[in-house]
Amino acid sequence: MQRTSVSLAASALVMSLAVANVAHAQTIQAGTVAGAKPAAPAPVAAPSHLDDILARHTLRVCTTGDYKPYSFLRTDGQFEGIDIDLADSLAKSLGAKAEYVKTSWSNLMNDFIAKCDIAVGGVSTTLERQKRAFFTAPYMEDGKTPIVRCDDVDKYQTVAQIDQPNVRTIVNPGGTNERFAKQFFPHSQLIEYPDNVTIFKQILDGKADVMVTDASETLLQQKLNPGLCSVHPDKPFQFGEKAYLLPRGDVPFQQYVDQWLHLARSSGEFQAVYDKWLK
Repeated sequence: MQRTSVSLAASALVMSLAVANVAHAQTIQAGTVAGAKPAAPAPVAAPSHLDDILARHTLRVCTTGDYKPYSFLRTDGQFEGIDIDLADSLAKSLGAKAEYVKTSWSNLMNDFIAKCDIAVGGVSTTLERQKRAFFTAPYMEDGKTPIVRCDDVDKYQTVAQIDQPNVRTIVNPGGTNERFAKQFFPHSQLIEYPDNVTIFKQILDGKADVMVTDASETLLQQKLNPGLCSVHPDKPFQFGEKAYLLPRGDVPFQQYVDQWLHLARSSGEFQAVYDKWLK
């Protein structure tokens, strides 16, 4: 009888302690919750250019209009070229119409950030541009190579042959061509010529000797300007890529454009546009 009483007393004590511990834990939890700061609200997703384009039904496209075969402004005020056809296709996929904004290579980045959803027209990928914008996946490999009078092809095969005091190297200011020339041809006579459309005629007319630009452009320009020849376009001086500029930080829009570009390449649409202008 005494053992039973002791056992019952012990059980009661254990139960009492357990109840007390639970109550204490609940008190601590309640105090913690009561004293805690309110949870921060969930971050609101930043607005995307994708949503803006879908709402306004226009795709604002910055382009220089002076870079065949990618982008060229005709005398009737209409743009044409590889990237113009593709920008029209991108706009159509969004239920929108492309609205083109004329810019220049020296003002490209500032105009793009202030006025446009995308920039196209043979834009080369660079780390300087990457600091202020996103790029799509590259759609073309390209590199810098010379274009010269056909009689001079053997004279300008290497960087060393061009980087001479008696060589007149002509460039359009504000883009990667100018940066390349200033970096690799510091000893040549550097001529800045602002019109990227008529710049090749300066070589034909004997006012300059060589221009180093993207291999794809040299292949087109030798067709448009008999007497000019591209120098080893299959082995350019420098690796390069073409891509489209997109707003920095706008991941939804970047993902959409990358997916559209992937499908255009997979379906053969991209190749058809490329062949239209370069073959």
